[in-house]
Amino acid sequence: MVHRKIDSPPARSQATVAMGFVTGMLAGMTRHGLDPAPLLNTLDIDIADTASRIPLERYAALYNRLNRHLDDEGFGLFAQPMRVGSFEFLCRGCLSAPNLAEALARASRFLHIVLPDLAVSVRRTHGHAELVIAETCKLAADTDDPGRVFAFEWLLRLLHGLACWLAGRGIALDSVIFPYRKPPHFADYALIFTEDSRFAPTVPGGTGTLVASFNANLLDLPIRRDEAALTSFLDGAPGKITLLYRRDREMVIRVRDLLRAALPATLSLDDVADRLHLSPRTVHRRLEDEGSSFRGIKDALRRDMALARLTKTRDSIAKVAADLGYADTSAFYRAFVEWTGMAPAHYRRRMTAPSGC
Repeated sequence: MVHRKIDSPPARSQATVAMGFVTGMLAGMTRHGLDPAPLLNTLDIDIADTASRIPLERYAALYNRLNRHLDDEGFGLFAQPMRVGSFEFLCRGCLSAPNLAEALARASRFLHIVLPDLAVSVRRTHGHAELVIAETCKLAADTDDPGRVFAFEWLLRLLHGLACWLAGRGIALDSVIFPYRKPPHFADYALIFTEDSRFAPTVPGGTGTLVASFNANLLDLPIRRDEAALTSFLDGAPGKITLLYRRDREMVIRVRDLLRAALPATLSLDDVADRLHLSPRTVHRRLEDEGSSFRGIKDALRRDMALARLTKTRDSIAKVAADLGYADTSAFYRAFVEWTGMAPAHYRRRMTAPSGC
């Protein structure tokens, strides 16, 4: 008798959101004298306990309901509303771009029309790229105002999530500088953006700029989505963006842990599925639902471990390559250049050299 693996129902996500993101999202309603209680009650969200957390799915539902209630995908935070449907047209405008650089350029031009309070641009220099979000006018008198903080969080999350989806893979942010002091919920930034999240308060009375840095080679990634994929993606959007490309996704973590434990041996998708007692198709689907892929997880794991080993140890490049499962050093070299834009030895010298005054 042949035993076939049966696709078990998807496990319920245990990811949660800090209350600081909720109060920031609601700041626009408060400014306009609107009572958020009816919306919160329908989703059983109590904002009185600032230390509590809510399930990610409930947060995404609040996101979408608030947009529809206000007819504003900008949550009432800006000088003019960003009407419902803006995100869809943003996606459609980017879909036919040849690569991620052009898609982000189109996003910048579109947002200039519908969201003039924040200017988006992309800079590329010396192997690094920077996604820049700058205030064109002060969003709030207090630079640490919850609504202003959320405005930067939201737009970076939106653009980063969209870029990942368009490219069909996770895009690692190397660092982000946020133009305000560290908020109470800053611990979640490692899950949502990057562990290297920095905070540089804006000068009182001035405007601020957020700078997110990543590997410039990623700008050359081709757009891998089409109209059929967009139709599925828009189901539950734009709140759906909050569910994707986080670092606390259940299946992503399970796959990553298995791959890491097996090193220097390399596991195939079939191997991982077998150890999870699932079919490869189920693993693939769940990873896709979480905004990831088997190859993307494997590449990100090797990248993270390679960067740490080259920075924190004196192990030879050949040993690092072998420990990460590369058949030969040249294959590791090519992958490393793709990740960082530079050779492993150059990266090590740059990261370990004493900094000047």
